[in-house]
Amino acid sequence: MPRFILASQSPRRQDLLKTVGLDFEVVISSSDESYPESMLIQEVPAFIAKNKAIAVANILANKSLSENTSTSHSINNASVQDACIIAADTIVVLDNRVMGKPVDRDDAILSLTKLSGNTHEVITGVCIFYQNDFIVFSETTKVKFHPLTEQQIIYYVDEYKPYDKAGGYAIQEWSGLVGIDSIQGDFYNVMGLPVSRLLQKIKQLGLID
Repeated sequence: MPRFILASQSPRRQDLLKTVGLDFEVVISSSDESYPESMLIQEVPAFIAKNKAIAVANILANKSLSENTSTSHSINNASVQDACIIAADTIVVLDNRVMGKPVDRDDAILSLTKLSGNTHEVITGVCIFYQNDFIVFSETTKVKFHPLTEQQIIYYVDEYKPYDKAGGYAIQEWSGLVGIDSIQGDFYNVMGLPVSRLLQKIKQLGLID
């Protein structure tokens, strides 16, 4: 069995993998999350996820270099070869525009005001890096919000402070319980990881039963 490495500090992604019984370590890196302006929005999460996986692979390679006092290293070294790195990135898209994480309270209120009564897309890109090969895919879920009152939006932002969440909300919190009218697609994708599809990909690699 390989070492499974989750390249994410997201507690939601970690909880999802723990729930399905996958034994993993967490290794995070400050990877570049920029992308070409000409890139299609639908391709952005997978592009960023791949960069996250590469960054963590390089961390593992450098760690191996330090431990072995070698004079050179590559992404192919043993420390990386026995690891299956899982990286993901999630964006919220409304009217073909990416809604990022709110920078402050006012921005969070504005984000939810825009989502109120509308349908948006949640796109998660996933990259699996194993034995120098990349498996990259994206999952899209459509989410429709009920119209929310200003009082509801302010309550949610002040009580839950969703500043680390794309679009300024989490579907598993109060905002989802009260605000979601319907979803089309994978619920867990909206939480940040399409777990079922991810496990199928890992199973195809022969890494789990």
